Amino acid sequence: MKNLKLLQLLESVLGKGKSTSGDNIAFFSPFTSHYKPKLEININTNSNGENAWHCWISDKKGRTITSLFKQLNLSKEKFEQLSKIIESSKYHVQVTSAVKQVTLQLPEEYIPLWKQKKTPDYRNALHYLLNTRGVTVYDILKYRIGYCESGRYSGKIIIPSYDCDGQLNYFVSRAFYKADSQKHKNPDVSKDIIGFDMMINWSQPIILCEGAFDAIAIKRNAIPLFGKIIQPNLQKKIIEQRVKDIYVCLDKDALRKAIQIAEKFMNEGLNVYFVELADNKDASELGFEKINEIIQNTDVLTFERLMQIKMDLLWI
Repeated sequence: MKNLKLLQLLESVLGKGKSTSGDNIAFFSPFTSHYKPKLEININTNSNGENAWHCWISDKKGRTITSLFKQLNLSKEKFEQLSKIIESSKYHVQVTSAVKQVTLQLPEEYIPLWKQKKTPDYRNALHYLLNTRGVTVYDILKYRIGYCESGRYSGKIIIPSYDCDGQLNYFVSRAFYKADSQKHKNPDVSKDIIGFDMMINWSQPIILCEGAFDAIAIKRNAIPLFGKIIQPNLQKKIIEQRVKDIYVCLDKDALRKAIQIAEKFMNEGLNVYFVELADNKDASELGFEKINEIIQNTDVLTFERLMQIKMDLLWI
């Protein structure tokens, strides 16, 4: 995409330009008289604030528009306009480059669990999910769950998360061998994403929970926070999508954080349902039937109940 603001500034100085190859725009050269536009300028600014230019008749050339403007002896006003445009363009390029550098990918060693293998790791990974975590074969397909037999995530289940466009935005890993001292190992990227966004129907009530296994156990419209804090992007989307009903279903050890989240959305006018989990069990430990029974029997959080919970927290 061409830098339209820079193009407009150049055309105010050099007259109407004509697109040539790539990002180049050709103008009639102020350095010579020729019946064709022979001054070519790259209209897209790089991260160093440079736009290469070259007059093919006089052979005058430079790396920046500033050097061109100096040769044309333009007014201070034009230089100020140019400076603002170039700084803005540099920032845009730097931000775009930074985003590209942190593009997330699944581990190279990732193996889909729905593709049967005859290895011990495959059997143990499958056993861990089906018999220890209550994950079904349908869940494995729905959430594209895999595992790794080697590499940084060796011996770990991989659960990916995808955004609304189907692009990977996060993944979590969980060791499936008891002897593994590092139970979790997550990618070094921001958690300011919307977990399982691709699965969410924003016109229906949503359920906030802590981890991927919790969301898989709940099954219906559950968003894992991948922690105990609700991130800005998720808060923003909840408001933008005009969600009316929201369930907060965090573990008992995250009670204070859960109350903060509940109060935040109550202040936004949402119907908040505060799911109280007893016996120090999380959603994944309770399983689909039990956690959904609890959710269905949860009433909307009133101001009086909120105050009561906050008072109880003072004694914990």
